[in-house]
Amino acid sequence: MKKKIKLIIKIVLFIAFVGVVGHVFAAEPMSADKVVAKSDEQMRGKSSYSEITMNIIRPDWTRSMSMKSWTKEQNLSLVLITGPAKDKGNASLKRDKEMWSWIPSIERVIKIAPSMLGQSWMGSDFTNDDLINQSSIVVDYDHKFVKEETIDGDKTWVIDAIAKPDAPVVWSKVRLWISQKTFIQRKVESYDEFDELVNTMTTYDIQEMGNRMIATRMVMIPADKPENKTEMITHKAQFNFLINDEFFSQMQMKALRY
Repeated sequence: MKKKIKLIIKIVLFIAFVGVVGHVFAAEPMSADKVVAKSDEQMRGKSSYSEITMNIIRPDWTRSMSMKSWTKEQNLSLVLITGPAKDKGNASLKRDKEMWSWIPSIERVIKIAPSMLGQSWMGSDFTNDDLINQSSIVVDYDHKFVKEETIDGDKTWVIDAIAKPDAPVVWSKVRLWISQKTFIQRKVESYDEFDELVNTMTTYDIQEMGNRMIATRMVMIPADKPENKTEMITHKAQFNFLINDEFFSQMQMKALRY
């Protein structure tokens, strides 16, 4: 009888030990690389579609554009401008490391060279790199934790993304504030090769859309012109639907309707 009791006690202790060890491993913190990858997946999913208004705001004028955007994985994206009339039909395409713009007014496809990634996208404070090549933050940078901060009551990891040698990117460093609850990027600072701040993007109005939490308003402010800003407001979003790679083509870019 005593032997049975001892055996039962050993079994109970073993199960308790396994449970504690399992809990320790389950609670093991994520690496900075995994946090950034999960944040990127939270933003776009395996595929995404969104309808957006972009407001370019200056001290003495404001200009608005409407657009539709599609992405698939990290290598395919397509942005179509749907208004106003003078910009309607302009489109930007990314396939792997290559990018193009379609300008219907001159019926011409223009290849976006790496040297053009830092240029303004459609006169906004977002660059070609910000709008078309944004998923490169996962693959073209090394990541490290810096500290933790709270933004609007949202506890965040602060992570520095340092560009890998010879990576085809604009920013030498990107500092990200990523929510520990939702993995949404609450703030992003972009730095040039001299470690000078170039612009800051902040996100607001966290809502459920397309069965996931997203930031429905993003504001970009250039460091050298703090009186300027561009905001992007998401009105509709869908995620994780079937879409063929062939959709992301120059032919489709020119054939899309508004």
